[in-house]
Formats: sequence, structure tokens, C-alpha cells
Amino acid sequence: MRDLLLEIGLEELPAQYVLRSEKQLAERVTAFLTDARVNFGDVTVYSTPRRLAVLVHDVEEKQQDLTETLRGPAKKIAQDAEGNWSKAAAGFARGRGLTVEDLYFAEEKGVEYVFADRHESGQSTMSLLAGLEHVVRGMTFPKNMKWGTSSLRYMRPIRWLIALFGDDQIDFEIEGVKTGNVTRGHRFLSKGDVTITSPRAYAETLEREFVVASYEDRRERIVSQIESLAINQGWKVPLDGSLLEEVTNLVEWPTALFGEFDASYLDLPEEVLITTMKEHQRYFPVYVEETLKNYFVTVRNGNADHLENVARGNEKVIRARLADAVFFYEEDKKTNIDDQLVRLDRIVFHEKLGTTGDKVRRVEQLALELAPLFKADETKVARAGKIHKFDLVSQMVYEFTELQGIMGEKYALMHGEDKEVAAAIREHYMPRFAGDESPATATGATLALADKLDSIAAFFGIGMIPSGSQDPFALRRQAQGVVQILGDWNIELPLAAILSQVVESQLQAGLYDADKEQVKAQLNDFFSLRLKYRLQERQVRYDVIDAVLSTGLAVNRLDARAEAVQALVSNDAKALIEQLTRVGNIAKKGESGPVDPALFENDAEKALHDAAETTLEATHNAVDRGDYVQAIVSLRALEQPISAYFENTMVMSDVDAVRMNRLHEMKRLAAAIERVADFNALVL
Repeated sequence: MRDLLLEIGLEELPAQYVLRSEKQLAERVTAFLTDARVNFGDVTVYSTPRRLAVLVHDVEEKQQDLTETLRGPAKKIAQDAEGNWSKAAAGFARGRGLTVEDLYFAEEKGVEYVFADRHESGQSTMSLLAGLEHVVRGMTFPKNMKWGTSSLRYMRPIRWLIALFGDDQIDFEIEGVKTGNVTRGHRFLSKGDVTITSPRAYAETLEREFVVASYEDRRERIVSQIESLAINQGWKVPLDGSLLEEVTNLVEWPTALFGEFDASYLDLPEEVLITTMKEHQRYFPVYVEETLKNYFVTVRNGNADHLENVARGNEKVIRARLADAVFFYEEDKKTNIDDQLVRLDRIVFHEKLGTTGDKVRRVEQLALELAPLFKADETKVARAGKIHKFDLVSQMVYEFTELQGIMGEKYALMHGEDKEVAAAIREHYMPRFAGDESPATATGATLALADKLDSIAAFFGIGMIPSGSQDPFALRRQAQGVVQILGDWNIELPLAAILSQVVESQLQAGLYDADKEQVKAQLNDFFSLRLKYRLQERQVRYDVIDAVLSTGLAVNRLDARAEAVQALVSNDAKALIEQLTRVGNIAKKGESGPVDPALFENDAEKALHDAAETTLEATHNAVDRGDYVQAIVSLRALEQPISAYFENTMVMSDVDAVRMNRLHEMKRLAAAIERVADFNALVL
């Protein structure tokens, strides 16, 4: 066995794509070896801003032999009446590198077929590894580029390649770059090209050239350095996960340091300071006893030499950024909300959907219609609906777009707006991302729901529906937010009814000219997928998801319904489910109507009817209060009566009156059962 090393050397990669590219390369290399029938041991991945690498330990020298039994055509097709091989049989053998002498007959499921045994001796692994070229070429990225005269589209230009199997070099070439055993160290600290003598020496060799090849090792060093610095200075430095990941993927040899800015800048809103440091400069803010201080921590891509110069350079940069922020903040305070609202009519929301001012007025109207669902104060909803986008024309938000809504709340409070109205300006963007909280105020929740529904329905109305990975207006994220808000606020109205209301409103306003029912159907399908995703995150079985969603796009109590049905399936309730399914299936053949006990012909009919009289009321009551576990408990009382009923009763009687009466009974039972779930969708 030998070790295998593959390294792709590139120009600096975007930090947000490094880890996913590292993972993809490892998956592609291991899939390549597995498909080639080559056994291997542990896999170690490496990545820095300038390289992606995979080290595969203990790769066998020879691929596994292949012995397989191949089935061909049936005997009646493979031979004629005289026993001569047909063209079909000869073609089957030839296509697999065999002759008709290798064929034989065997029976399978009562039919004789042609079979052949094929043995393929394994080749040397070294002879197969040139195929790694296709692994490298096959990498996919969110964004690609071309360089020079290259025809290859890649995330960044390839500058060097290493492909080693033990001490042997694997030869291939990509866009003029040939594989070798030479890599590159740190762009500034290394003395030049570096020779890798063996795959296992890769990380150690790079370490000597000021490159920490492992993401985990670099991250650990950064955390350790920042924590030591914070302890020495008596600070608290929160390590935001996403920022830490980004910084780790921006450096190859990390060295933490700190800088300072003028304390007068602390008069700015804390969110402005943090956004400037984290989003624009990739700095970690510093706190002392929960109070933000005029210091920052950053990570240099280099050693500890001349850190004071590096700190001064960073201080100069952030000083300019904060000076701009002060100017924007002071200028914004001079304006009033009404003047800013007028300017919204000069901002195009979308060429087919009018201006941002138009959208604000639509959202305001829709929010007033939705306000009763949240028991929100209509006066507050109306005011919040009118001003919820005014900060988009502020200089601060124009420069720091991440602060939209946040600055709106602060400016609204400065102008004397109600606290809940001001909070709604910030909350209407919530949830901003997966795992974020829903709005805390009724006004904010109402406005958030209205804003998201208006955007989603409007874009569907003009045919701009997300497809594949294309979702330029983040409609999926907004739809997930709608589902979360409805669930967290326990809104009773089914989602389908809300969607219908939004579409009707937009059509009446003449926003677009589209087939009403088609838009509604597309929206229902779209939100159905979002609800499925919500349940999948909670580890709900796929068939349980289908069973509970078939009752309608109702977000309220969706989780409780799914949990109860999944528990039922897990508790070996096959007999009960089968009986409930039988009722549902046969009920489809009839219509609702009164049940006449005088038409019963056997004791089983009477027993089921009597059981249903008490059980169905309990089931409906349990569903009404959202107790689906109790609803299923009540349905269990029907298992034996339903079983006895079908054993002794022919529902589809030849007597019309009897048949209709029995179908009415089935329909009555099914109405209660379907409020819990479509049990027919469950896979037993």
C-alpha cells in the first residue's frame, strides 16, 4: 500500500467557498477510488486560500478483481428452434468481451435466461490514477472564471498541481499546468518553490514554509491566540462562528493582533461599529463587562514581525470607515421621515412591479388585512406599514446595507415614533436567515408576513419562479420565513387561504395579468415544499410528511400532527392504520349524508355506529385543541369495530338504500380520520 496526494494550487480563493470546495474534492477523490475498485484507508483534507489538497492513506497497489454474473435475454430469444444462437445472444456476449461459448442457461423466477460469468483481473493502481485529471476538471463552483487562453472554467486560475502515489509522480496536464511534486509556500514568507518528498510529508513540509495546511489547525491557532490576547488585556472577544471561518480561510500563517480607534466613535450606534468591524474589515469587536470598547482584534496573514506597523495600518483604515459613518449618521438625523418616504417612489423595486413606494403601499394594505390574525393594533400596523422602508434612502443604509431595518428603528425612535412601530421596522425583515427568531411584536409579525407574501406572490405573478439553484430574489428564504412566523405565532388560518387572499388583492390592484388559479396552484406547490423542508429538519419520515400535508397547507400545529403520526407508526400500529386506510378508500366512492340505523342488517354495523357516536366526537374535539396524540388514541377504539364491520358487511350492497347508508357511515368516519392524517400515504 502507498499514500496518495493530490493538490490543486490556485490563485487566492474566495473565503466563503474554501471549505465546501475542500469537501467536494475529498468526495470526488474517494468516489473515484471506490468506482475504480481500489481499497484505501483514512482520508485527510487540506485547504488554504491558495490550495485544495487530499491525502489518502494506505491505497492498495492493485485494484480488486471483478467477478460478476451477467444475465442476458430469455432462452426463447437467445436460441432458435434448432438451438442456434441468435443475434441477440451473440451481441450480448460480444458487448461484454465474451463469446457464445461462455454462455449458459439458468432459471430465474420460472423463466430460463442466458447467463455468463465474467472475470476481470485488477490492474495496477498506478495505471488508473491518471484519471484524477477528470476529478480536478470536474470540480464545480458557485462562480467560475476563465483565464488567458484557457477553455476551462474554474473558480480561480490553476497555477500548480501535485499528484503523487508514494514516491511516484502521476502524470497529467490541465490547461498547460503539468503535475509534479513541487508546491508553493507562503506568498511572502516562503523562500520559493517547495518539493514534497512523500505524501505524508506534505503538511510538515508546508509548515516549514509558513503554511498551515489544515483548516482545523489554523482555526485552533487563531482561537488560541485571540483568547491569550484577551486574557492579557482583560477583554472579552466574542468569536462569531461565520467570521472566524472566513478569517481562517483568508490566511495561511495566522498571527492575531489588536488595534485601537478614537473613543469618540463609540457615540455611534453599536450596530454601526460592529458592522464596520465585522462585515467590512473582518475584525473581532472587543468588550469589557458587556460594554463595547474602542479596540479591535484582527488576524494577519504573516508572522509576528513588525506588528506595530500592521496595527497602525489597520487603525488608519478603520478610522476612515468610522469617520464616514459619523458623517452619514449626522446627515441622516437632519432629515424627516415624510421626506424620505417621497424618495421611495423614485426607487424601482422591479421593472414589472413598480417602485419601492408602490410596494410599501401594497404591504401596508395587506398588513391591515392580516392584522386580525395576530390581534395587532391596526393603528400601529397602519403607521408601521407606511414607514417601514423609509431608511432605505438614508445615507447610512446606502453605505451599510446590512443595517436596513436596524437603523430604521433607531431613526424612527429619534423622530418620536411608537416603540412597537419602530421595532416593526426592524422586525419586518425577520427571520433574516435560517435559525433566526421570528418577530416578537404583533405589529412586526404582521408586517413581516405581509412584506414576504407580497414579494413572493408578486414575483410568481410575473412568472419569476425559483428553479434549481436560481433564486435571485431569495423567495425560498422568504417563504421559509412565512412558514416560521405562522408556526411561531400559532396562526389558525390555513396557508392556502392566506395565499389566495394575497393573489386576489394583487390582481384587483392590477399588479400583473396572470391566470389566477395557476398562480395560486404554483404558490401552494411552492409552500408545500417549504413545509416538507420544515418537517425534514425535524427528522420526520417522508411518508409521515405526505400523510400530514395531504390534509392541507396548515402550518398551525403541523409539528404536533407529524410528531403524533410518527409515534403511531413507530409503535407497530399496522393493524389500526390498515383499518383506517380501508375506511378512507371506500369512503371515496360515496357522498356525505345521514346514517339511518333502521337500515342496518347485522350486529357489526350497529357496533361500529355506536362506537363512532362517542369516538368521533372525541376525535374532533382533540383535533380542535391541537392534541393529535389524544385524537389517535380515540381512533384506536375504532380498530376492532371497523375490522368486524368489514368481515361481516359488504359495503357496496346491491340494495341502493343500504349501500348509500353504509357509504354515509364510511364518509362520516373518514371525515374525522382525515383531520388527523391521510393514513393511506403511510408506508408500512
